[in-house]
Amino acid sequence: MALLGAAACQGGAAASAPPAASGNPASGTPASGTPGQPPHQPGAGWETADPASVGLDPSVLADLAKTAETGKSNCLLVVRGGKIAGEWYFRGTNANTEQDVFSATKSVTSTLTGIAQDDGDLKITQPASTWIPAWRGTPSAAVTVRDLLSNDSGRQWSIDLDYDKLIKARDKTAFAVGLGQAQAPGQVWAYNNSAIQTLDQVLQGATGQDPAAFAQQRLFAPLGMTHTSMSHDGAGNTEMFTGVHSTCRDLARFGQLALDHGTWHGRQIVSTDWLRAATGTSSTQLNAAYGYLWWLNHQGLVGNPLVATDLSQVGNQTSKQGRLVAGAPDDMFWAIGLGNQVVQVDPATDTVVVRLGTPDAIPKPPTFGPAEASRVVTEAITGSPGATTGG
Repeated sequence: MALLGAAACQGGAAASAPPAASGNPASGTPASGTPGQPPHQPGAGWETADPASVGLDPSVLADLAKTAETGKSNCLLVVRGGKIAGEWYFRGTNANTEQDVFSATKSVTSTLTGIAQDDGDLKITQPASTWIPAWRGTPSAAVTVRDLLSNDSGRQWSIDLDYDKLIKARDKTAFAVGLGQAQAPGQVWAYNNSAIQTLDQVLQGATGQDPAAFAQQRLFAPLGMTHTSMSHDGAGNTEMFTGVHSTCRDLARFGQLALDHGTWHGRQIVSTDWLRAATGTSSTQLNAAYGYLWWLNHQGLVGNPLVATDLSQVGNQTSKQGRLVAGAPDDMFWAIGLGNQVVQVDPATDTVVVRLGTPDAIPKPPTFGPAEASRVVTEAITGSPGATTGG
């Protein structure tokens, strides 16, 4: 969506590629559960806990639930220490209600790319043209998989292309691959749906599987995300930039995986090193708030985060110094989609927050987005996840 030029950030080369895959937890980043013990994670069902028993203020959570309800939410879910400490459903929904999470899909795409790299099927430093022959011998031959994940690929972008022609295209992958190269990689940051859609051809070529089937086998099924699927376009291609349908509880499992360094009941689903690179480090100096298709809260030159949630902002090319949510922790990160579909992960407080709501193309107050979700961390924490009182 928003194009952020390199003029304000000359010399803004992409950060170095991540280290080789590893399952070792990131230093200083706690996983859920007691230190030295396996993280507490759901089995077939979730364990619930009284908010005070996991160090959360019930009155603050109740106030947030009211804000979520008035803010056109369908559900709000708060997890701490691997247990559900608060869960609310609105507008006739329930725990099994599935909905499109729009651009939060991108963070699923990121994770699938990480799994493929862990498997040795690709390296994100490789040219995307390894799997996209049409780009060979063209300016797009310089585009790496990493550039596509960082949204600084320089691929052709406009509001008309991304929000009209791409959406209407029967074969979205062919449409996206067929666009031109507007800038050299690393020069401009753009929330570019078409560029991300080309990862369909990359992942299919690298893994030999339809990405939706790959997701089901390697991510959704192992996590018990029984109400989650990726969508296909009219030509049968997996949609990579949007189209995941899921529930609040399933997305909490996805957030918990990211919180717990990519492990699930002792199995490494995606490497710790991948998640460290995708969610812990800005992928480009052009936007401190962006990792590998995840939104970050790092201080620096920040691209307009509303490009992910509000169609009226897609042409907004402004950037500013700051962070995505002022006052929230630096290491907090999000999957974010149109209409403020939110999966929030905060490693330091061992919390996951999921909010799904109406798919408003242009959200108008009141709404419930990352700033509101962050209040679980900035206002509701009273002690450690093993606390016995609410403070």
